[in-house]
Amino acid sequence: MEHLLPIYSSEQIKSNDEFTILSEPISSIDLMERAASKFTEWVIMHYERNTIFKIYCGLGNNGGDGLAIARQLLQNNYKVEVYIAHYSNKYSTNFSINKQRLETFAPNCIKSITNIDDLPISRKSDIIIDAIFGIGLSKPLTGIVAEIVKHINLSNNTVISIDVPSGLFINKHTDKYLPFVKAKHTLTFQYPKLGFMFSENHNSVGNFHILDINLIQVSSIESHCSHFYITKKTIQSLIKSRSKFSHKGTYGHGLLIIGSYGKMGAAVLSSSAYLRSGAGLLTVCAPSCGYQIMQISVPEAMTIIKGDEYIHFEELNSNTYASIGIGPGIGINEHTQHSIKKILENYKKPLVIDADALNIIGLHKECLNLLPENSILTPHLKEFERLTRPALNDFDRHQIQHEFSKTYKVYVVLKGAHTCITTPDGKSYFNSSGNPGLAKGGSGDVLTGMLTALLTQGYSSLETCLIGVYTHGLAGDISKQEQGEIGMTTTDVIKNLPKAFKELSN
Repeated sequence: MEHLLPIYSSEQIKSNDEFTILSEPISSIDLMERAASKFTEWVIMHYERNTIFKIYCGLGNNGGDGLAIARQLLQNNYKVEVYIAHYSNKYSTNFSINKQRLETFAPNCIKSITNIDDLPISRKSDIIIDAIFGIGLSKPLTGIVAEIVKHINLSNNTVISIDVPSGLFINKHTDKYLPFVKAKHTLTFQYPKLGFMFSENHNSVGNFHILDINLIQVSSIESHCSHFYITKKTIQSLIKSRSKFSHKGTYGHGLLIIGSYGKMGAAVLSSSAYLRSGAGLLTVCAPSCGYQIMQISVPEAMTIIKGDEYIHFEELNSNTYASIGIGPGIGINEHTQHSIKKILENYKKPLVIDADALNIIGLHKECLNLLPENSILTPHLKEFERLTRPALNDFDRHQIQHEFSKTYKVYVVLKGAHTCITTPDGKSYFNSSGNPGLAKGGSGDVLTGMLTALLTQGYSSLETCLIGVYTHGLAGDISKQEQGEIGMTTTDVIKNLPKAFKELSN
């Protein structure tokens, strides 16, 4: 698939670096210089030249990056103080080279830290750059390095980490009681890191920014990669153009089983989002209490009535529809539980399952074995826990999600800041669009409608997930620009879906 950013392990990143060094060809020290230049460019764009930077360096390549950045900032007339953490007598080759270069250019800017008495006092306006440890960290920080990290965190200064916040493991859980840098910004090279995707690390990572340092992507390494980051270009490559002679039947007829007494708003939101997402025809299955609401609020949709205040049916001619979405606002009434089980027994094509439909399956775990292959489940954290088990941490939950997708041959869209899509073949895709303004009731109902519409049009389950999740977030980003995170509503997101699809189609 085009334009996906791989999320590599630390070992894969090192292999990619080595391949670039051999293939470009470029020396290791020159590649470090290039990475440092990208970092320095970002700093120059964001900070005035009267800013004082305190750069804390370790003795490995992350420290080498810090020393190169110090020299480049000095060359651009910034004020820089460098503090080297002497926790060992071993230096990496590139660290030594950059230390010598900095000493030649500005010998008085380097100071050593061997004990806590050497730690400097920071002014409120100082910016701290963390260059102590990068992706190679294999064990928790101890000794003087742990004291430096504690000192940095207590300073209350703005902290920028190079590549990875020192003390943070990128491929596994980092215990919250361990010492790690709490950065406001993390400037990471070429690829996002898995640990950046999870809320448990947000206090350490802050806002991460990906700096392209022109590494050569290696197909043999990428083929062994299981995690990917969705980009705008990824989605643009998936959107299908429309034929001049197409008609409403070309784009499918879908069914949404939605709503109950007091929750018809969810039905309106979901069906409105469906109709803004390109499908040709929509039928809504709702209880009779919602009939007038649907006819007035969503005139483009056809409505069939099943039940009075809650959805209830013994049979439903479901196989006439290209796709079915179920769950928003249906409640967990006993009759509704029975109806959902009937759909699972009789419908053989992929379903989109959300909200109370997930909760019903959680109440009847035997229904998991009835899920049609390649169905799309869209839980939030609590709904996912009801389907599976409580997680020890975010990395554990991610593993549970992978196992669930593989076991039941379904796609799981676990909603969050970087909504994660896991697939039956063991891959995961993290979203890059969206903002906290989407953290409002109804956002999930909108996504269900969108996913059902995309599946109806003939997109594969994976394409549906990728396009739906990213476009939902993009519509949220457009709403943020227009109304702000606080004031934007779910209805605003639906209104901005056409703008989001237009932007992606262009």
